[in-house]
Amino acid sequence: MKLPGSKGEHKLQKKLGTAKKAQAFYKNQMLDHLNPEMCEFISNQEIVCIATSDANGECDCSFRNGPPGWVRVINDKTLAFPEYRGNGVFASMGNIMENPHVGMIFVDFFDSTVGLHVNGKVRIFMDQAISGLVPDDLKKNIPKGGGLKAECWVVVEIEEAYIHCSKHIPRLKKMKKEIHWGTNLETHKKSNTFVTRKTTRRKSRSK
Repeated sequence: MKLPGSKGEHKLQKKLGTAKKAQAFYKNQMLDHLNPEMCEFISNQEIVCIATSDANGECDCSFRNGPPGWVRVINDKTLAFPEYRGNGVFASMGNIMENPHVGMIFVDFFDSTVGLHVNGKVRIFMDQAISGLVPDDLKKNIPKGGGLKAECWVVVEIEEAYIHCSKHIPRLKKMKKEIHWGTNLETHKKSNTFVTRKTTRRKSRSK
């Protein structure tokens, strides 16, 4: 049976003497689908980070959030969630157009302090094409405001799912903050926090 993981990680495990421990993790923690506990966990999460790379392997990692249940478990091999316009760059979706592989991590900072990794391949659907796959209640309950609408839908075909253990995850406390969905107001976005408008880019990204 082929081990999960990459050739690189297997090579490093052997070099550093962790192969036995890693194999126990593969056997006991890694699934190729979502079990019921994982499905329930995802249904309660608001936060996910999504890692993608383009055809050259150049990476991007992006934060996403919404109300609990905004990432929907369609079945034990499939997730779906809406993609909004944001800054209009579409870095994650652009990478997926070139390379469908995606890594996601859901982290429960507020209760269990456990994370869940979900890796797989993505298909992108325009809003009209998704109607038969995404339940109507998901489309009705996603946040809207300030002209916000889903630009497209992301459907993840799950290949790996496994825990990120609790021991180093801090427990955070929610503070009151109004979320201005879809706003372009600078006072809400704080988009010049790092004063980049006064900083010259040094060189173009190589391809």
